[in-house]
Amino acid sequence: MERINPRCCGLDVHKDSVWACARIDGQSFIEKFGATSRELLRLGDWMAEKGATTVAMESTGVFWKPVWNLLEDRFALMLVNAHHIKQVPGRKTDVKDCQWIAELLEHGLLKASFVPDRPQRELRDLTRQRTQLLGDRA
Repeated sequence: MERINPRCCGLDVHKDSVWACARIDGQSFIEKFGATSRELLRLGDWMAEKGATTVAMESTGVFWKPVWNLLEDRFALMLVNAHHIKQVPGRKTDVKDCQWIAELLEHGLLKASFVPDRPQRELRDLTRQRTQLLGDRA
């Protein structure tokens, strides 16, 4: 199959960790990172060192947000729906998940979810927090 993104990375994002698989010209490099800001910046440095230009991440909940916020200026990012990726049986570990995401991205088989630009995301977070605080006050 043709490689659409020959220098890409797949991320499987969890609450406490991020598994990364960089696919560079058909070769895989896998690493585990923590979820702290320092670790996420180290993840960005690692991906840049490997030469990745496009990154796809899969996450349930809101665990993708810090990863996105710290890496959006350095890479072309895609947030993908976990339901669309996990259609293939036998991919049950975090390592296999990040490898699968990277492989799908490499061949251009992923559809990105909509992620608003930074000002819109900040406004949404602010209004959600205000709604929560008003609900707590009542």
